[in-house]
Amino acid sequence: MFLLKAAYWLSLTSLSYASVIPKDHVLKAAPVERQVATTTRAADGACTNSPLTRNCWSSGFSIATDFDAKAPPAGKTRTYNLEITNTTINADGNGEKRVMLINGQYPGPTIVADWGDTLVINVKNSLQHNGTGIHWHGVRQLNSCQSDGVPGITECPIAPGQTKTYTFKCTQFGTSWYHSHWSAQYGDGVVGTMIINGPATANYDIDLGTLPITDWFYREAFELNEQALHSTTGPPTPQNILVNGTHVNANGGGSYHKMTVTKGKKYRIRLINTSVDQFFHVSMDGHPFTVITSDFVPIKSFVTTQLGINIGQRYDVIVNANQTVGNYWFRVGLGTACSGNDITKANIPAVGAILHYSGAPDANPTSSGVTLATHCNDETSLTPFVPNTVPTSIIPQASQLDLDFKVTAAENNLFHWTINGSTHIVDWQHPTILKALNSDNNHPSNANLYEMTTANQWYLWWIQSTSVIKLPHPIHLHGHDFYIVGKGEGTWDSTANGLTLQNPTRRDVATLPAGGYLLLAFPADNPGAWVMHCHIAFHASQGLSVQFLERKGEIQGGIGAAGLGQGCESWNSYWESDARIWNMTDSGI
Repeated sequence: MFLLKAAYWLSLTSLSYASVIPKDHVLKAAPVERQVATTTRAADGACTNSPLTRNCWSSGFSIATDFDAKAPPAGKTRTYNLEITNTTINADGNGEKRVMLINGQYPGPTIVADWGDTLVINVKNSLQHNGTGIHWHGVRQLNSCQSDGVPGITECPIAPGQTKTYTFKCTQFGTSWYHSHWSAQYGDGVVGTMIINGPATANYDIDLGTLPITDWFYREAFELNEQALHSTTGPPTPQNILVNGTHVNANGGGSYHKMTVTKGKKYRIRLINTSVDQFFHVSMDGHPFTVITSDFVPIKSFVTTQLGINIGQRYDVIVNANQTVGNYWFRVGLGTACSGNDITKANIPAVGAILHYSGAPDANPTSSGVTLATHCNDETSLTPFVPNTVPTSIIPQASQLDLDFKVTAAENNLFHWTINGSTHIVDWQHPTILKALNSDNNHPSNANLYEMTTANQWYLWWIQSTSVIKLPHPIHLHGHDFYIVGKGEGTWDSTANGLTLQNPTRRDVATLPAGGYLLLAFPADNPGAWVMHCHIAFHASQGLSVQFLERKGEIQGGIGAAGLGQGCESWNSYWESDARIWNMTDSGI
């Protein structure tokens, strides 16, 4: 991502300026407000959450509650202190690697709260030569845009030696993760997981917690990011896969993560793809998954023997420990249809982790299981438990976002993704949110900024791949989740044919089909500046991103506004000083 100042070739001061909305064919708001969901699947009555009543939560709140239409239950304030430092780890026995870790852990500490709680998280940047900013992936940040953690959009980066306090309410429940949104930094270890306890659509006895899965590179992320920015042969290849921060290597060193269970109990496992550039397929030998949640959205439970998980996606599953006492593989395979590199065949004995029954010998499993798929398509059996309807009237109002790329030969074959011809590059010193608060509408053309002005009205975003490079992209939206009303190969015909408007799949990461289209709908019900980007870290760094400036005149009252100006003063002082030895060479996100 960075080059020494002497080799600086991408300057924010050289950006051309244009109006806020340079593309006049977009942003047509449909004249229909969000409909409040109703359901009779279960009552919001008074009951206690327990192994046999997981659909309950508290008086007036249950799995049937529409958490967008009803304020969350009154909760507690929970405080966490996170410090990011330069250090080394030996994750898979291959040797020490220079990394940046949160509280010296990989993954970082798990943030745990209950539905309705307020989180206060103090993040100290003790890195030597890096800014940072922590994004709480999938968290809606209702009226707390300033805590979304995207440098150049919702804050200035946290300067070395400085601390930022993120404050937000847990209006959803389920599983997620948090990570640096400062270029490719999370690929070097600035990652942790999150649990927001709440009701569930199926019963279980014990929560085993989060199970993050990632690709692992033996070279540092910023070096790999620079390589990707100038590559004509595709992205770098990882050397291993880690499950909860550990694995064996090709030479037999390292260790597997172990999950210990007791026969006769049901266990909740929270699966998270925290990788830089890999689509995963997972299964558990002899133990089918009962799937209860996709991202932060409770779904009608279903049973499957394997799941495909793209970057940033989460699935909460229940496994029944009803097999013979022993050891069983939790298997991880790659979506080689989009990566082309199956590192799982690189002499690694088995890829994944171990489900270990109490009383079984401490040994690697000899179990067998299903053959894992290799495609890169999202799961299709995802029906939200609380139904909602997307209005038909938004279809002719769709705003088109064409995805393509460009290569600049004069800049060492610099590769950039583009949206409607523009590559997104943020301005760390002048974030969008600060401009909005100062009524400054002078945004650079490659801010890729689109305004959503009409409160609570629906918008339909049509992402269309026009590139000759046909890749599936995991598209992630901040500040909202979205309804997936349509997707497919080729070009959308702009009609309602084949679209799903009655209770469509809802989540915050969806895969754009290779060479195809993706139709995402959501209402303007959360004032702020929100990024929507590809969650392949290399692609985000190459500019595959837009931002929505939503109801900008209503942002001022949000939680977390205090300290925004002071944080920018600290960052700008650092950025303009001799202490900074690097310059920005990518999109900044």
